[in-house]
Amino acid sequence: MSRFVKSAVSALAMLGLSACQPAEKRSDRPETSLEFPRADRPVSDLGANQFSTETARDAAGEAQKVMDLAEIKPGMTVADIGAGEGYYTVRLAERVGEEGRVLAQDIDREALERLARRVERQRFDNVSIKLGEGDDPRLPEDSFDRIFLVHMYHEVREPYAFLWRLWPALREGGQVIVVDVDRPTDQHGIDPLLLSCEFRQVGFELVAFRDAPELAGYYAQFKAAATRPEPSEIKPCQGSPGGEGNAGK
Repeated sequence: MSRFVKSAVSALAMLGLSACQPAEKRSDRPETSLEFPRADRPVSDLGANQFSTETARDAAGEAQKVMDLAEIKPGMTVADIGAGEGYYTVRLAERVGEEGRVLAQDIDREALERLARRVERQRFDNVSIKLGEGDDPRLPEDSFDRIFLVHMYHEVREPYAFLWRLWPALREGGQVIVVDVDRPTDQHGIDPLLLSCEFRQVGFELVAFRDAPELAGYYAQFKAAATRPEPSEIKPCQGSPGGEGNAGK
């Protein structure tokens, strides 16, 4: 039976202020992100957990297309970050089968509670539920063949901290799958060049990109590079509302 995993870290504790810098310069960022550069771009507000109706998405062949491009096979271990109501979670669970595993993660506790009930009702014993943090997906290291970020990356307020902490979770040969829309980051999308830049700065390499109308956006696939930079070595990408995607000098 699947389990709803409660957060072990208090969000209030993460927002504590340091006495060594003025509060007005630090209060808008979690303490756990301060060693990473601030994102030089707007961030979308958290959107609805349901991007579109599941019937409409299936009619367009969305999940099937993404899973085919990502080469999801029985027995794989995958993570669905920003799982929401579980559109991808349950379809991934069916694809990886009884020998595979799916970790569904979100920062919305109520959405996860609804998803946990859905998973139990539909008897997906290969699915686990986990509460994440805005700057940390809180994934176990060396655990995943694929990590999915579907229509959610533009809502990540601390992308460098988030991606840096996601990097160790990939197994050898693992991939990160991003589905998003080419539009400004404060309008629930992100320019593909800016996306690639932010991933590159924390130690990822783009291995596949495809415009896909059936996905209402584009598909991008990344792998971990040979090394991951230290937080102090990360240079923020220069972003605009449209996202230029150039590494800062």
